[in-house]
Amino acid sequence: MCKNRRLVFEKALGLFYFCNYLTERPFIYNLTITIRQHKLRTIFIIMMLFTLSFTSAQEPDTFLEKNDSLKKSLKKYIEAIEMDATWQKILTQKKLYDEMQQDIRKEEFSKIERRVSDEVLKERLALLNEKTPIHISYNETLAKMINYYLSKNDEYFQRVFSLGDFYFPMFESELIQHSIPLELKYLAIVESALNPQAKSPAGAVGLWQFMYQTGKAYGLEVSSYQDERMQPEKSTQAAAAYLKDLYQIFDDWNLAVAAYNSGPGNVSKAIRRSGGLTNFWSIQYFLPRETAGYVPSFHAVMYLFEYADEHQISYTKPPVFRYATDTIYIKKSLQLSKLADALAVDQKTLEYLNPSYYKDVVPYQTDKKQYIRLPVKTAGQFVSNEEKMYEYAQVEKEKEQEKEKKKNQPIVYRVKKGDFLGKIANKFGVRIYQLRRWNNLHSTKLAIGQRLMIHSDKSPTSTKEYVVKKGDSLWVIAKKFPGVSVKDLKQINNLASESLKPGMRIKIKS
Repeated sequence: MCKNRRLVFEKALGLFYFCNYLTERPFIYNLTITIRQHKLRTIFIIMMLFTLSFTSAQEPDTFLEKNDSLKKSLKKYIEAIEMDATWQKILTQKKLYDEMQQDIRKEEFSKIERRVSDEVLKERLALLNEKTPIHISYNETLAKMINYYLSKNDEYFQRVFSLGDFYFPMFESELIQHSIPLELKYLAIVESALNPQAKSPAGAVGLWQFMYQTGKAYGLEVSSYQDERMQPEKSTQAAAAYLKDLYQIFDDWNLAVAAYNSGPGNVSKAIRRSGGLTNFWSIQYFLPRETAGYVPSFHAVMYLFEYADEHQISYTKPPVFRYATDTIYIKKSLQLSKLADALAVDQKTLEYLNPSYYKDVVPYQTDKKQYIRLPVKTAGQFVSNEEKMYEYAQVEKEKEQEKEKKKNQPIVYRVKKGDFLGKIANKFGVRIYQLRRWNNLHSTKLAIGQRLMIHSDKSPTSTKEYVVKKGDSLWVIAKKFPGVSVKDLKQINNLASESLKPGMRIKIKS
């Protein structure tokens, strides 16, 4: 029995027993004199059977029988998660990465207002030093860097702290497994501003900014559909392993962090140039400029988070945390856009939760487990409808293939009075030489009724003319014609700017 029938049957059975109960009550006794219990039951059973047959007729058993209502069928079983609009903006905004990289390279901080005195800063850094095996102490460079970060605007704090809430539980879990300081979680902020799809000009990618060769050495694969350097869990595992290896080389976390940025070779070279010194602040100026600012930035971000309350840094916490998501191993290839559509989840949210699939495709591989990350509620609904999800994806894929097939079929156009090659080419967005080649035309002359083969995905557009009046603008004109936008007007009239002159004739798509 299908799910809908079972529910109706259970409700009917409940009502049946309720009717029995009513017929035994004193206040309804007089009614049972004229309407016998068996008649009441018979009438009710007939009504129940009618309801069941109606439900059966309205709800086809098989998934594919629903055809165009496929997506609606899925949504009936799915309780969609609603993401706050501000949080979605925070998740998908990527400009902070560029700002963070500029901060690292910044050299002049003299104009920055002091937000915390040297005495207070010395005391707080000393307390912070006691809490972590990463040596951190007061110096003028770090003091300027901390005051610089404290001068950031609310948008910066909102993004960084919100994303910290989102990623830090996962970071900490991995760092604990490798027995390395939890404070290294702040390093990802300096590396990528917690943007899993961040790309540096040098080619480093992801939350932890792995170069291709380093990522490959630590098990991060890159293919045509997936870049595991963008995969938060796997890249964090690789980063923790890499940092642990660097610490074993230099026996100092600040040097390990410096080596993570510029490579162990550059740090070793700086140690030799300094005469064998092994304190970061002593070899700082023998390192590349970016690395010289990298460790102070890391310390400043650490201070920012550890003393956020003291500086009254407030932000809106995200409605969905990392631990409010779940991973699902897939059995067939999927498209994130189709999955988002089927699950009624915002596509940008799915893309953010699954950043390593950068071409919309989640590839299925028989020799390797692939998984997707979903909000917890949606994950449960995916599992309950898993086979339907794959069927839906297949149906949508076939629809797209059919559309593509039709798109590639040539259009047959019959020449009308007043037509010439240039006019027809403009209608379909093609070139005159293409029309001549497709139709083996040896001249530009056309005959009325002549058939032309056109390989274009555009349908012919009919237009009418509009004479520009005083005070008209593209926006004003677009408002006069429903379905016409400023972009349409500029495109159909080949306008480079929006300036118009009275008396000018422009085409309007009708």
